[in-house]
Amino acid sequence: MIEEAGERTRVFQRRMKDRGVALAVFTDESSIAYLAGFWGYLGVEFGRPTLLVVRADEAPVVITPLMEGEMVGAMTWVEDVRVWEDAGRRGWGRVLAEVLGDAPAEIWLEKRRVPAIVRDFLGDRYPGARLNDIGPVLGEQRMIKSPLEIEVMRQAGRIAGAMMRAAHGSLAEGAREYESALAVIEAGTRAAAGLLADEGWERFVSPMIHDLQILQSGADTSMVHRRASVRAYRRGDPVYFCFCNMAQFKHYRLGFDRMFHIGEVSGEAARVQTAAIDAQQAAIAAIRPGVAAEAVAAAADEVYGARGYTTGYRTGRSIGVACLEAPELKAGDRTVLRPGMTFAVDGGISVDGVTAGRIGDSVVVTETGCDYLTHYPRGLLVTDA
Repeated sequence: MIEEAGERTRVFQRRMKDRGVALAVFTDESSIAYLAGFWGYLGVEFGRPTLLVVRADEAPVVITPLMEGEMVGAMTWVEDVRVWEDAGRRGWGRVLAEVLGDAPAEIWLEKRRVPAIVRDFLGDRYPGARLNDIGPVLGEQRMIKSPLEIEVMRQAGRIAGAMMRAAHGSLAEGAREYESALAVIEAGTRAAAGLLADEGWERFVSPMIHDLQILQSGADTSMVHRRASVRAYRRGDPVYFCFCNMAQFKHYRLGFDRMFHIGEVSGEAARVQTAAIDAQQAAIAAIRPGVAAEAVAAAADEVYGARGYTTGYRTGRSIGVACLEAPELKAGDRTVLRPGMTFAVDGGISVDGVTAGRIGDSVVVTETGCDYLTHYPRGLLVTDA
């Protein structure tokens, strides 16, 4: 992974030269992971930014909090790692100014992702510098995944499959939502641990599945994004699991959703879920090189309309080192699909206060269509008890 991150940065530097970009500053964790091969654990929410400075014709520089300096130095291929301190004169702004120099004419940033404290510092320290958006330049490069990236995403899919099997196995009348969440976390962590070695770069990769996934049951399934609670399952309940914050490995993130029903499924719930499945399958069938992203969404919308439903959801999103990349499978996105693009593709219907239909998988675009990165049955899923 480290070697490939170095090659990605060299490719990116050539892209910078082609576009006349001399200097770029990255603060987003996913972009730093993509280019420098590491991610820290002290996010900017602690007031501690980590930065990557890339010049078109010089070696990049990592700027990181002192307490993460040793770990970052061991994880990244970047040789120039500079640390900053919480107290005293050597704060992050001072170190960044040393790296940027006195008066850059322009600084390229990921404008939609740069923290306010960094943007404000640059505006105050370099009032004459133009702040341009580097996001689309790196985003275009990140659209197409390498064979190594796709293999890591397939591993993430195997971890996600173990999580979904645990979710399914946890379901029974009288069991509680949080118990399912615990089962999922344990299964995912154990599956990830089985893919890691305690040596080299991998010794810094945690197998822990730690974010609580979206989990809701009964009539609350229509709420889409509710967390696990102490609610006990009842016979006939729909139960929705979304692993979009959890299905990940080595910083590569998938989308993966399933809906189950406890013991039996009502006629209306079956109709809603079947429509969601059929819409998702229509979208996946439409994915192939040369097709516009919005055409994939249109294929799903046709199914919704024929079944008497409307939806405000996008049909899918590009995935990679971030949960959301470009392009998106939605009306208005005319990006032409190419082999190596990866997407989370969803089917979703909400009947407020009543029920919902949900399904989601991740796929990679191939030369002739697409392949699944996630695997679990895609029909009506009814538990035995």
